[in-house]
Formats: sequence, C-alpha cells, structure tokens
Amino acid sequence: MKREETIDHHIKSSWHAISRMYNQQAVKEDITTSIGFVLLNISSKEGTPATKIAPLMGLESRSLTRVLKNMEEKGLIFRKPDENDGRSVRIFLTDLGKEKKEVSRITVLTFNQAVRANISEDKLKVFFEVIGDINKIIEENNIYKPNN
Repeated sequence: MKREETIDHHIKSSWHAISRMYNQQAVKEDITTSIGFVLLNISSKEGTPATKIAPLMGLESRSLTRVLKNMEEKGLIFRKPDENDGRSVRIFLTDLGKEKKEVSRITVLTFNQAVRANISEDKLKVFFEVIGDINKIIEENNIYKPNN
C-alpha cells in the first residue's frame, strides 16, 4: 500500500496543513496554535480546572504543563486555588488572554466558514460520520490484539 493510499496519511497531512495555516495567523498575535486552542478551552468567566483542560484537548498533561507555563509567562493566564476543592487549581484568563482567545475564536470560525462555503453539507455530514467511525474503531482498541 502506498503512503497516499493510507487513511492516516490523509488525516495527518490535512491536520498539518490546518496547523500551519493556524500558526501563520497565531504568529501575528505572538501566540501559537497550541496556545490558541488552550485559550479556547478556558472559561472566560469561571476559569477552568487545570486537570480538565488536557482531556478537553486530547493532550497529555505533561504537554499541557509546558504550554500553561509559557502562557503564564506571556501574561495570558493566572492560576488560583479552586474555592470548592482546595487540592485543585483553576486557570483564569487575563485581559490579554481574553483578547487572544477572541482572536483564536475568530480564526477558527473563519476557517470553518470557508470550508462550509466550499463543501456541501452532505459531504460534511459524511466526513463527520467517517471521522466518528474512525475514532470509535481506535477507542475500542481492538485493532492490535496480542499474539497468544
């Protein structure tokens, strides 16, 4: 099977193209795509528990720790102990963080509007079904069975 015939090649190359496009926009705002996605997953009003952000984004917590540290250094977020759970920390957006979150939101919406303007709803419906099915296959974790 040629690389171009594999499903993962098309998913990966599309994601890289999207990521490059987002990074081109993010660099104009002195952020990264990763920072933009984290900003989008933090509640502007109530903050978000630090432990909830990584699962929302499908990230490992180690990767998120580095991004959050970078965001704190850039003045986009601050941490505060959770009032309801003393063991937990909530992440809050600064005013600058809220501004960059809005830029990130507009960037994502603009891309989605462009895709929807050029691809029919029927095709998008099939796309979402197929992606959902692929994720289900992966989540069921029955692809690689151990040899007994």
